Amino acid sequence: METEQVSKVAELNDSFRRRGLGVTITVGVQELYDLAGLRQAVREFDEFTDGNDPYGEHDFGGLDWGRVRVIWKIDYYNQSLDGWCDPLSRGCQRVLTIMLVSEY
Repeated sequence: METEQVSKVAELNDSFRRRGLGVTITVGVQELYDLAGLRQAVREFDEFTDGNDPYGEHDFGGLDWGRVRVIWKIDYYNQSLDGWCDPLSRGCQRVLTIMLVSEY
C-alpha cells in the first residue's frame, strides 16, 4: 500500500477507535476490573511503534491492565460481515476486538 493510503487507513482507524463503537470484548477481558477504564485506555492509545504497528495502519495495540497484558485489533469486514474488505472502501465495516494475549 502506498504511503498516502497507509496514512488514510491509520486516520480512519484512529477515528473509529477513539469513538469507542463497534467494540467486541472477549470472555477473558469481561472478567477484568474496570472495563470502562480499559475501553477508555484503548480509545486513548497512541503508543504505536514498528513493533506493534509495522505497516503504520494503527490497527493493533497492547497495554498492561493491572497485571494482565491486553491487546486490541481492528479487522475489516464487508457490509454483510461475512468477509474481508478493503479498509479504504466506502462500505468497509470496522470491528475492534479487545482480548487477553492468551486469547489471541
